[in-house]
Amino acid sequence: MTEAHVKEWQTRAEAFKSLNLKAIEEPLTELDAHLTLRSYIVGYSVTDADTIVWNVLRDNRVAHAYIKQGLMVNLSRWFKFIEETASPREGHLPDRTKQEQQQQPKEDAGASYDIGLQDTSKGVVTRFPPEPSGYLHIGHAKAALLNDYFAHKKYKGTMILRFDDTNPSKEKQEYQDSIVEDLALMGITPDKTTYTSDYFQELSDYCIKMIKSGKAYADDSTKVEIKQQRDDRVASKHRDDSIEDNLARFEEMKTGSEEGKRWSIRAKISVDDPNGALRDPVIYRCNDQPHHRTGSTWKIYPTYDFACPIVDSVEKVTHALRTTEYNDRDAQYQWMIKALDIPGVFNWNFARMNFIRTLLSKRKLTKLVERGVVWGWDDPRMPTVRGVRRRGMTIPALQDFILKQGPSKNIVYMDWAAIWATNKKFIDPIAKRYTAVDSKDKVVCTVIGAREGAHSEQKPVHAKNADLGTKAVWYSKEIIIDQADAQSFATDEEITLMNWGNAIVRNVSKSLNPLALLPGNTQNITGVELELHLQGDVKKTSKKITWLSTSQELVPVTLVEFDYLLKKDKLTEEEDDNFDALFNTLVNTDSEHRTEALADCNVAELKENDIIQFDRKGFYRIDKAFKAGKPAVAFLIPTGKGQASK
Repeated sequence: MTEAHVKEWQTRAEAFKSLNLKAIEEPLTELDAHLTLRSYIVGYSVTDADTIVWNVLRDNRVAHAYIKQGLMVNLSRWFKFIEETASPREGHLPDRTKQEQQQQPKEDAGASYDIGLQDTSKGVVTRFPPEPSGYLHIGHAKAALLNDYFAHKKYKGTMILRFDDTNPSKEKQEYQDSIVEDLALMGITPDKTTYTSDYFQELSDYCIKMIKSGKAYADDSTKVEIKQQRDDRVASKHRDDSIEDNLARFEEMKTGSEEGKRWSIRAKISVDDPNGALRDPVIYRCNDQPHHRTGSTWKIYPTYDFACPIVDSVEKVTHALRTTEYNDRDAQYQWMIKALDIPGVFNWNFARMNFIRTLLSKRKLTKLVERGVVWGWDDPRMPTVRGVRRRGMTIPALQDFILKQGPSKNIVYMDWAAIWATNKKFIDPIAKRYTAVDSKDKVVCTVIGAREGAHSEQKPVHAKNADLGTKAVWYSKEIIIDQADAQSFATDEEITLMNWGNAIVRNVSKSLNPLALLPGNTQNITGVELELHLQGDVKKTSKKITWLSTSQELVPVTLVEFDYLLKKDKLTEEEDDNFDALFNTLVNTDSEHRTEALADCNVAELKENDIIQFDRKGFYRIDKAFKAGKPAVAFLIPTGKGQASK
């Protein structure tokens, strides 16, 4: 993004001021095309280009009325998005009247954001604290968008992006960088970025404070023993050791020695509380692996449950918004604040987005990557932000769907069909249409009545969106069609050849392979004769057939369809606990299906990330463009109708 680009749109905004619809229709059309698959006019966050153009359009009653009709899908979507997220009227032009405001759509239909956050009059500061141990998944996306929503849209406050980098065994700079990039793509701009590792010294000091006050102790019980103690609700033998001994062991832990590694620090809260999160949780442990930011400076690291409330308080976070997984740990969070006598923070929990047949545990997702079930974190079968985008999800659709779910506390497992159906609404108006025929057992047809020699005509690339331009459609006496279509033909049946007209099936030739005559086998169609009947009524035929002239430069393309990664809708508690042992039983290792096809010559011009539709086959995202004779690769985008959606 450059200042020049912003200034360009500030200048172009003048073209939207006329009250003559004909005068502004062309620049509006150009802006609509520019906003295809974009959330902002320039770059990945709101700029003056967005606010100035928005205000000019809003104050032009003709332009505003035209936009409200929804005739330009991308422009209408952008206009509403900027209005709801960027506060474009603030400090720029006079506010609309109360009557006008009441006529506007309510915030995010289907969701209520009036959740009664405590004490918002003193300002709202939220935070999104991901651990840089993997790529953002769709559950994180909801947490990030809701924290951004309440901080910036609902209360005009502050949002902090804080990396919870307290476990050097799992964390990488790669993951940290990817999180920043994915948030930017989702239109989330934190007011500042911080790191828990910036507070390692303060956290160590707070731990010492707890030990000195008798609210924490050192324990050399193993992980298994600690779990057993908590399950059985019994005390560790070290629970009542002296403060001096506990401090000495904490100092030994700091050295990373073999003796130090034996110990951990536990909060002295309760032995037998009904809430298991309060049964003396571990708050510090040894780890001598180098940290990706602090190197080998530290050998001890705080747990999330200890660090989070402290850093929230230090950074003046007012409301810790997080998923209902933390319900039981809210009491622990508040205990830490009270024990250390630091400024308080309010907790509010909302339901995580759960989807059927989907893993949202980073540990389990890492297992899929390590075992080669998927290609990586951006595999289109992965529920990561990068994965769903590579599958063909658009950022506006992702934002729209998540924000409409709202901050409800109700935990449900959703079908992916719902989010993919939302995505279809965004891509259908702008996806160019092309044709592809399966290479395997393709059928060559002779077209009687076609004019001599091959020729091409320019046809709309989208029947309902002329702004997308045209494509070349080639005609000749020899065409190819899918075997499945040919199998459905009956002699003298009238069909429609899409983009051409009607034809009558005059002859169908079948394979002479004797194996095809065995029970259960089907004879392949080897050839078809069609006679053009262009005066026929296309509305009266039941079969609309896609076809390709063999006289054009056909483009090879690999069509890829994906299935779910899990074999069942939801894991039981036992399956979840024993996922590694049951891996082969639970995970679908045959979730990628490829079909080789031939596409029309126009497909050679497509670029990576283009979203298109192959007529009668579905919407696709181009993952690899056709190049140097190598096939293009296109991923099928689910639409929520009968297709596996993740």
